[in-house]
Amino acid sequence: QVQLVESGGGLVQAGGSLRLSCAASGRTVSSYIMGWFRQTPGKDREFVAALGRSGGVTSYADSVKGRFAMSRDNAKNTVYLQMNRLKPEDTAVYYCAADVGIYFSREDQKYDYWGQGTQVTVSS
Repeated sequence: QVQLVESGGGLVQAGGSLRLSCAASGRTVSSYIMGWFRQTPGKDREFVAALGRSGGVTSYADSVKGRFAMSRDNAKNTVYLQMNRLKPEDTAVYYCAADVGIYFSREDQKYDYWGQGTQVTVSS
C-alpha cells in the first residue's frame, strides 16, 4: 500500500507556472503507474497525465499536452507535475493517484490509491 500527499498548489496568473509534488510513502512510486487528475465543482475527475513504472513513458490529456510535464525522482520517492503557460481553465483541485495495473489508463476508477488533492487557481 502507498500513501500519497500532494503539495505545490496555489494562486497564479494566467501564463504563469506551478510545480505540483506528490510525495509517496509505504512503497516506491516506481511500483505503480502514477497519474495526475483534476476536478472542478460539479464535474467528474479529469485525467491530466500518467507516468509509467520505468519513468520513461508518459501520457497527457490533449488539453495540457505541450504545457505540462510529469516526472519522477526515485531518490525522493516523489512525482511532479510541472505546469507551464497556465490558463484559467486549468483551475481545479489536482489529485495524484497510483495504479497497480499494467497498462496506462485515463479512467480514474482504475487507480487504486489517491492523495487528498491540492488546489490550483489561475486568474485571468
